[in-house]
Amino acid sequence: MDVLKPTILQIGNRLYRKNYLKESESYNPEDEQLYSEGPITDCLDRDELCDSSLEIVETKRGLSLSLEVPNFFYKFIIGKKGETKRRLETETHTQILIPKMGDTHETVVINGTDRKGVISAKTRIDVLVDSVRQRQPFTHFLSIPVCTEHICKRFEDFKAEVLEKFSGDRGFDASLFQNPKRLHLTLGTLVLLSDADIRRATNLLLDCDQEIIKPTLQDKSLTVQICGLEYMNDDPTEVDVLYAKVQKGEACKRLQTIVDYIAEKLCNSGLMKKEYDRVKLHVTVLNTLMRKDPTGIFDAARPGTKFRESFDASGMLRTFKDFDFGPLCVDSIHLSQRHTTSKSGYYESASIIELP
Repeated sequence: MDVLKPTILQIGNRLYRKNYLKESESYNPEDEQLYSEGPITDCLDRDELCDSSLEIVETKRGLSLSLEVPNFFYKFIIGKKGETKRRLETETHTQILIPKMGDTHETVVINGTDRKGVISAKTRIDVLVDSVRQRQPFTHFLSIPVCTEHICKRFEDFKAEVLEKFSGDRGFDASLFQNPKRLHLTLGTLVLLSDADIRRATNLLLDCDQEIIKPTLQDKSLTVQICGLEYMNDDPTEVDVLYAKVQKGEACKRLQTIVDYIAEKLCNSGLMKKEYDRVKLHVTVLNTLMRKDPTGIFDAARPGTKFRESFDASGMLRTFKDFDFGPLCVDSIHLSQRHTTSKSGYYESASIIELP
């Protein structure tokens, strides 16, 4: 299906089709080759139309364009023995200046005598950076905290009853439970590799606040009900994630509208990994990944995560299928940092959007 429906990347005002390539365990992004699908002049003409608003500066020697690129990506732009950089420069008739090791600024400079060549070099660097970014383990995730005092208390009641009744079931023990202080709705995962990336993600969230959150809520609070259990696969005896649901209703619809808009905007920026057509509103309560990763968020980019342990959840689903965790007033959306803990016990936040 990846061949029939390839991933579409949006970089600036342009859309690119990401062709399917069969990967091997020996894949190394530094060995990636950058090819144009047609004559270089054709590509340059198309880029000229798309990027007419770029801040290309005229200098004594020609034209110059500065790009903010996290230093993590420099080795991929350079390539094995400098091959990628040389090919980029040759095919676009430009000079690409990459900061030296130890430089504090993260700015790649493209110099050239022809505007089309400079734009083409930028486009190819953008595509390369996006391709490499999508293969990295996520560093941040968008979350809505679900750790109010009432819900935490109900979660502890749920945990105690489940352990009492089903502690002997296959694959199940207390280590699978989420930390109640970290209960949350996950909107998506992001790969942010520099302060500039974090600022960019924060600015996009601020845009969403004006474009969708405020118009949708109109200064009114949003309260949803966390109620019922569901699992991710078709066999209740082979479950790896058990989650609490957001009860359907008008409030749920408004929340879904907001989070889908945010996810689409962040995915189009290339900072967030697109996983589903719509955000699945769920609160993870048990996850077999908790044994290895307390975030409990599946990361497809990490090696060794294809095989998932499972447990028998059939009994607890029958008994607690409609368990009511309580109401949640959605008052903030967090850009949460992975593998961190704040004073409250929740994740550290790079930025927070407050809701009414």
